Amino acid sequence: MKIDSAARYQASHEFARKDGTVFVIGISDHAQEALGDIVFVELPEVGKTFAKGQSFGVVESVKAASDLYMPISGTVTAVNDALGGDPALVNRDCYGLGWIAKVEATKAGEFEGLLDAAAYEKEAGKD
Repeated sequence: MKIDSAARYQASHEFARKDGTVFVIGISDHAQEALGDIVFVELPEVGKTFAKGQSFGVVESVKAASDLYMPISGTVTAVNDALGGDPALVNRDCYGLGWIAKVEATKAGEFEGLLDAAAYEKEAGKD
């Protein structure tokens, strides 16, 4: 299991990573591995605002469909349109090319409340 040490995580396996003035949102390596081959990603709408913990999309794999929960409150500024043609980017590079959305935080302090890499590694190991 790979973990991005620059990211913070939710127990539900979504991550947020600060990138300039926005946060990159995606699912962890542990999550993509558990889901198996990803065949579809429902992306949120650009301009839509979500509260922390609110469902913002779905990832479907050959095994299951899983809701995505926003790790930080904010407004979606970009989505990864490449996932429409190649959703398996999430499997191949979940922290890089397989990102799902970028969010301008409305409560940036929530980032510090997420699990750091060490705490997430312990949490993910319980699954």
